[in-house]
Amino acid sequence: MTANDNLPDLPPMVRDSNLVPPSLPPSSRLPVQTEAEFWALYRRSLQNLGDYWQGVADSFEWMGGWPSAVPLGGDFATGYRFFDGATMNVSVNCIDRHARAHPTKIALYWVGEDGAERSWTYEELLDTTARFAQALADLGVAKGDRVAIYLPNLLETFAAVHACFRIGAIYNIIFSGFSANALADRIVDTSAKVVITADESLRRGRPVPLKATLDSVLDRLESIEHVVVVRRTGAAVAMRPGRDHYFDELLAATSTRADPVAIEANEPAFIIYTSGTTAKPKGLVHTGTGFLVGTYHDVLWSLDLGPEDIYWCTADTGWLTFPIFELVGGLAHGATMVAYEGALDYPTPDRAYELIEKLHITKIFTAPTFLRMLARNGESLAKAHDLSSLKLIGLVGEPLDAKTWNWVHDNVGASNIEINNTYGQSETGSAWTSSGVGITHSKPGSCGLALPGHAFEIVDESGEPVGPGKVGYLLLTQPFPTMFRTIWNDPERYRAQYFTRFGPNRYDTADAALIDGDGHIWVVGRVDGVINVAGHRLSTMEMESALLSVPGVAEAAVVGVDDETKGQVPVAFVSLSANASEITEDMLKQKITDEIGAIARPQNVYLLSTMPRTRSGKIVRRLLKELVVDGHTSGDVTGLEDPEVLAKLEAELR
Repeated sequence: MTANDNLPDLPPMVRDSNLVPPSLPPSSRLPVQTEAEFWALYRRSLQNLGDYWQGVADSFEWMGGWPSAVPLGGDFATGYRFFDGATMNVSVNCIDRHARAHPTKIALYWVGEDGAERSWTYEELLDTTARFAQALADLGVAKGDRVAIYLPNLLETFAAVHACFRIGAIYNIIFSGFSANALADRIVDTSAKVVITADESLRRGRPVPLKATLDSVLDRLESIEHVVVVRRTGAAVAMRPGRDHYFDELLAATSTRADPVAIEANEPAFIIYTSGTTAKPKGLVHTGTGFLVGTYHDVLWSLDLGPEDIYWCTADTGWLTFPIFELVGGLAHGATMVAYEGALDYPTPDRAYELIEKLHITKIFTAPTFLRMLARNGESLAKAHDLSSLKLIGLVGEPLDAKTWNWVHDNVGASNIEINNTYGQSETGSAWTSSGVGITHSKPGSCGLALPGHAFEIVDESGEPVGPGKVGYLLLTQPFPTMFRTIWNDPERYRAQYFTRFGPNRYDTADAALIDGDGHIWVVGRVDGVINVAGHRLSTMEMESALLSVPGVAEAAVVGVDDETKGQVPVAFVSLSANASEITEDMLKQKITDEIGAIARPQNVYLLSTMPRTRSGKIVRRLLKELVVDGHTSGDVTGLEDPEVLAKLEAELR
């Protein structure tokens, strides 16, 4: 008998998922060694959140005002401040302190899609960062000025971000796959003084003209005074004297290292924009100190990252996953980071396996879609490489289905590999649910447990807490350091969007979730992803899980479309593994019917050759819905991993 046996209404994907003990031993880096101690620490942390987070922040070097007399003041409703009056510098804590202790240790390995390789030691990272910070200051960038970073995954991206931290400039990383208009919108909103970009990047063997894209809108960007260009491919690009500068030439002309500026713990450090596919993009404002403290904590619990690790976060630097788990949270632990430029399955399907084997990567943070891609390619490809160095895979973005979880566990990495699914948002600035690596049990499909220092509720439409096994609205009831503080230039939208439905003192994630009998959190989709079929609220994630349990199904996505009779009906999209030709649409409809009930039977199931995905690995369900409803897509699609896939899918859906 399990704890879930007393919850008869659990969805099958939750009911059938079993607790898996940790594969790795407890780490001396973590403050607890057993699951009972984890729960005890969690309860204590909520009794005085300020003291808990101040204890975490004691791990860092502070410049003044430490320890803070008020670790946490205020709340969501009135505005909150962590470590009021204390000052520090993020770049010092991510780079300087490691360079002092281990100057020749490799900080960064970089691998280009074309096979080019470079690396920097911690001393080289410090020198480049500090001199580039001085170069920015010489160009007139001062504390509080905005800097736009329009770069792919390069060594110079790390230096650019931490140079801004060093002098107190507020930076905005802009995804290098965005269109010219999307780029311009973000620069106009922040009134950036400087843009840092590259001549080109490479994606699936093709050059991506970053400087040319920027040039096409520069006449609309009145705030821009200087453009800094990293030479990636060496392509000839237009350079306007006095305005445009090559990164390497600026460094060659700058011998002075900028001193780190003392930044108060609640001052803004960077802006990250939401995708803006359905409304004006929101510029989420994060503090540097809070982001450092919280991401360090997140990486500690979810990855147990240490100086001995060779660690790869596969995300693009333009998505907050990369700053959380590598640029800041990863570097804070002093490990060796891997940064990869291109597509994870190019030029060959085993590109990722090649990197793991060659660099002896020990830990990876990625998206579930990446693992489904590996499973789709079959075990023979995995077995052709020595993956024994790999000890842990962390995940975020969407739940990982049990079938893929088990395949990866059996076929990828060492025999004791640990797989840890987490949950977070750009707004939360960290993945606040997770397994405690080496300590707590995991469950295929779940998002783990709320980490210490994070208070939440799951409530019904009236705001009352629901019991275990019941789907409700997921709310955060107390702030934590990585949470965003406002929306840039639009504080009214901040309040209206996140603190209206359930009052001014509970943050509305807009996600639907449940807690199972073992305390694991299951995020079953966006609130608008829970569709209403003839009065029945159904989780699209639950339907996707049923489809993914079918042998031969590689990927699945479900959306709700309007229906005159039922209000909404589900429509499913499926891509198959190479040897799964016998699967039919009727078989897949029946699987959902058997698992969930006739009310969930899809109106249609479309068998596709692939899915539209972002570079961070998320399936863009909005585009699938547009293809079946309107016959075409609308809006900006340059954030896709492969925008050309849409024409192919449009033809397949006719």
